[in-house]
Amino acid sequence: MERMCRATWAVRSRVGAAVAAVRRVWTGPGPERDLAVQAGKGALAAWVAWAVVGWWLDAPMAFVAPWVAVVLVESTVYRSVAHGLQQLAAFAVGTAVATVMGLLLDSTMVTMALVLPAVLLLEQWRRLGSQGIYAATGALFVLTGGQVTVASSAARIAEAVFGAVVGVMVNALIRPPVYLRDARTAVADAVREAQEILTTVADGLAAGEWDSRAAGEWHERALSLGRLVDRARSAIGWSRESMRGNARGRRDRAPAPHGQAYADVLAVLDHVAVHAAGMTRTLREINDGGRAAPPAARLTRAYAEFLRRTACAVWLYGQTQFAPSGRDDRAVEQLREAVGELHRTLDELRRQLPEAVPDDPDALVVYGTLLAQAHRLADQLVQG
Repeated sequence: MERMCRATWAVRSRVGAAVAAVRRVWTGPGPERDLAVQAGKGALAAWVAWAVVGWWLDAPMAFVAPWVAVVLVESTVYRSVAHGLQQLAAFAVGTAVATVMGLLLDSTMVTMALVLPAVLLLEQWRRLGSQGIYAATGALFVLTGGQVTVASSAARIAEAVFGAVVGVMVNALIRPPVYLRDARTAVADAVREAQEILTTVADGLAAGEWDSRAAGEWHERALSLGRLVDRARSAIGWSRESMRGNARGRRDRAPAPHGQAYADVLAVLDHVAVHAAGMTRTLREINDGGRAAPPAARLTRAYAEFLRRTACAVWLYGQTQFAPSGRDDRAVEQLREAVGELHRTLDELRRQLPEAVPDDPDALVVYGTLLAQAHRLADQLVQG
């Protein structure tokens, strides 16, 4: 009975998630709507290719055209074009090799045994990227489609070319995908998470209520920040690629961080992630009986104050990069003041450190390393 209840709950949960996703498609822009649009465009490309090649021209191998068309409605216009050229090259080579060998040997079994290993090696050719497999596909279409003739092979290649043209044109002309929104969201999520991690650790240190479990949770969250930064880097790459050959992107692009500004944001977030991971790892090791002794209360409070000021500076840095007008002079000035406060806090920490651990060289090394990372982070923020 319990298993049945669990299964019912799982089904309801999945159905609810699906209904929520469908609702988001209709309520506003987002990843769900982008996916729905791409699916509709793929279906349209296949329908157009079949309508021309299969219904109007009544080609004997008409399925090749819609098959290629639907495959080439890619996530970006640039990728549609690049993959289309690679796919057509691989398909043509596989078709040509299978046709020549089929005409020479006049035995499908022997031809397949000789041709398939050769064309499958094209998968490893870097110039074809991930499309090398279509050489084997083209060869199989020739060898399993009945009598091998030059005319039928040429017709398959022509159908593939037409399908590729349809797929690329549909993707380029009908709401071509633009991922600027995804890049902004990914970077903003990373900035917000960095601020929240630093604030959480600062609150715990200031209150003196942190143990091995809390430090371990902080460390896991700091590591997840690194993954968020990697996700933001990937989203920025998609955004840049989606702008290539995309008329809609050039027309609709709003002022937003791009180019060097994106690189600066990622550099700052990388420093925050590295500092957070190193800091929380040290705190966890202290609680687990590592070589460094627990810091004095005044040093802990001073470090907590540094983390709070860092969280504020990170938030202000995000404001300077994502201002609607492209530049928020007030946020820039506030950022400079916040970084100045950071340096003053660090100077105070540097003066307190030797007194806090006078007879513990290992602790001095550990906390000194943390201070060095903190200085680099502050310097990176003011450069941004």
